[in-house]
Amino acid sequence: MNTLVNILLCTFRRPEVVRTLESLATMDLAADVLVRVVIADNDDTPSARDVVAAVTDDLPWPVHYLHAPARNISIARNACLDAVDADADFICFLDDDEWVVPDWLTQLLATANHTEADAVFGPVIASYDDTAPSWIKAGDYHSSYPVRRNGQVETGISGNVLLRWGADVPWKNERFDLARGRSGGEDTEFFFRLRRAGAHFEICDAARAWESVPDARLSLAWLARRRYRMGQSYAASATTNVARAKLALSACLKAGYCGIMAVFNAPIRARRFRWLLRGTLHVGVCAGCLSLRQSEHYGGSP
Repeated sequence: MNTLVNILLCTFRRPEVVRTLESLATMDLAADVLVRVVIADNDDTPSARDVVAAVTDDLPWPVHYLHAPARNISIARNACLDAVDADADFICFLDDDEWVVPDWLTQLLATANHTEADAVFGPVIASYDDTAPSWIKAGDYHSSYPVRRNGQVETGISGNVLLRWGADVPWKNERFDLARGRSGGEDTEFFFRLRRAGAHFEICDAARAWESVPDARLSLAWLARRRYRMGQSYAASATTNVARAKLALSACLKAGYCGIMAVFNAPIRARRFRWLLRGTLHVGVCAGCLSLRQSEHYGGSP
């Protein structure tokens, strides 16, 4: 019996999507694994149409391009979900600035089948060039590795994930939150919601995706904004007032500890920055628990 996988890509003014598609063309798959690629262009105009068309003829998989404007990543993600084949067994999400290794999808499917997981998250590994500061390279701050908390995978990001999408899954009609589509964190909240619906998550470290890091992201200020937003997104794990209060208290204590450690490590820049960024994450959790407004990170030029 064949396994049909739809690979979903959202793009916004990134020519790097060509490299993403070219890496998919190198996938080494079993004969019974069928692939279809869906690309949602989130720009105001269909700016990626010609870019995608220029490479699709050379790909071994059918590619469906659609225009999903509004500069809101949730709109694009939902448009991808609406375009999934009715008989698809799995869907995958990738970002438009990533590329994958040849056995990427094979590893994800193997983990899903072996563990009976509903979603399998793989790492997104940062690729730095020579312009990156040494402290950023050493800290590897731009990579995203799925984690376990108390032995469980609670949530994940959409940069590298396989998700069951058969007719009997209870989350078939779930969609990404439009209110988070410009601030980010819509994927974290989405997978928290799926877990509450009964989804079981696992990790596959071998299913690697790579991501280049542009110069605009090579600063402490950018990393701090990202960590703060990540903290706000994680607050979606608390769904009651009591849970939010407990999470906020814990995050405040952790933020204070990180601030103290940053002072103690002030003479060593790499250590000082590491503690500052950890503290910023916890401050973001507090802000999320208090439902403070999230700043917009999407919709401008990449």
